[in-house]
Amino acid sequence: MLKHSLNFKLSQKLSPQQIQLMKLIQLPTQAFEQRLQEEMVENPALEGSLDDNNESLDDYNDTSNDEDGYDDYDNDQIDTGDINIDEYLSNDDTPDYKYQSNNYSDDDEDRTLPVAAQISFHQDLINQLNTFILSENDREIAEFLVGSIEDSGYIRRTIQDIVDDMAFTQGVYTDEKSVEKVLHIVQQLEPSGVGARDLQECLLIQLKHKTPTESVNLAIAILDKQFDAFTKKHYDKLLQKFDCSKDQLKKAIEEIEKLNPKPGGSYDSNSRIVEHVVPDFTIRIVDGELELLLNGRNAPELHVSKDYQEMLQTYKVSSDKSNSQKDAVQFIKQKLDSAKWFIDAIKQRQETLFVTMNAIMYFQREYFLEGEESKLKPMILKDIADMIGLDISTISRVANSKYVDTPYGTKLIKEFFSEAMKNDQGEDVSTIEIKNILERVIADEDKSKPLPDEDLAAILKEKGFPIARRTIAKYREQLDIPVARLRKKM
Repeated sequence: MLKHSLNFKLSQKLSPQQIQLMKLIQLPTQAFEQRLQEEMVENPALEGSLDDNNESLDDYNDTSNDEDGYDDYDNDQIDTGDINIDEYLSNDDTPDYKYQSNNYSDDDEDRTLPVAAQISFHQDLINQLNTFILSENDREIAEFLVGSIEDSGYIRRTIQDIVDDMAFTQGVYTDEKSVEKVLHIVQQLEPSGVGARDLQECLLIQLKHKTPTESVNLAIAILDKQFDAFTKKHYDKLLQKFDCSKDQLKKAIEEIEKLNPKPGGSYDSNSRIVEHVVPDFTIRIVDGELELLLNGRNAPELHVSKDYQEMLQTYKVSSDKSNSQKDAVQFIKQKLDSAKWFIDAIKQRQETLFVTMNAIMYFQREYFLEGEESKLKPMILKDIADMIGLDISTISRVANSKYVDTPYGTKLIKEFFSEAMKNDQGEDVSTIEIKNILERVIADEDKSKPLPDEDLAAILKEKGFPIARRTIAKYREQLDIPVARLRKKM
């Protein structure tokens, strides 16, 4: 059982070690593994593995009296005569700590997925340019334009800026007319819409690449002549302007809605290497009780290098302690101190993660047993901080970047936190539940007459949640739901 013996104190000035510990706590599993590997490369006195059962040495204790711990790693004034060598040595190879969580067996397979090599978005555009017959000057302009395309697929710079930039950085002297001509060639590349300078041009490019039909032609006219009215969904104005039926307008709008406002983004989503989430915790239900496991990859077994111990032993038995030997011992001590601190920091990190998630699990016990979001209690960072005696910022570092595998799916821990609202019975209700109700109400509304925030507030009041209109607006924005006018459909 892990000891709940953490003692973090607020101070105006954090030591470098405290800052490093906070950074370690914040790291999710995969990033932590990378940080561990970096530390082992940098410090040869630190040895171990993420998955091998390496031996660990007994505690070795530092005799320095520094107030902040190990702030003098780089201090050249260490008096090697004061070093108690015996305290850096141990004849006991039995580890004094074993913090490997038993949720990964030795028989588990390495499930790392192979990653296929992908060419970049811009390289693909350059490859497409090779299918066009261009003069040397036009090709230089075309390649510069492709290099100016953002990941979303747009060129956000003016033609004049591009002309000037080519002259200053490439020594290519051209004019706006030539760049415009080549830009139209670039805009023929795939994905359709790439190279546009704004949303209107992006959508028009895509429509003009389509086979002309009555709906496509009307859609082009709408975007070309009445783009502002379209974005504001002033459908009555569009009906009057183009003298068309509601059915014709509806089909034209459907054509527009099929288009991609971020053509570069679609390419990126298909070629991006997907980083799979590795849960930092697992919650299981065993015989009706909750069981919390910390991912074993967060619990490496580390030890101090035996080679470094032997070096100290050699120095201890040596009768002639030269200056060079003293310098070597000073270096060894610094590396041992650093390794010892890092091992202790990892142990503190593990304890911090475990006690924090354990408190969250029991605070939200009903939810984890039943899986119903309505069972989620209002919970803020201070609730958990008060339960386990840690600082709110520490709880935030755990919650914001860690995932837990539950019987109901893998969840980001911060999603369990929410403020409290009172229903008409005076009971505290999680804002998560209220947002879910708001989302369902909006999903079920008549899209030809979407509900304004005032009406949404009235509906939630009828359901027992008296909430102000401005609060409805805040929740709607947090759910990334637009205002009623922009939700309107034909």
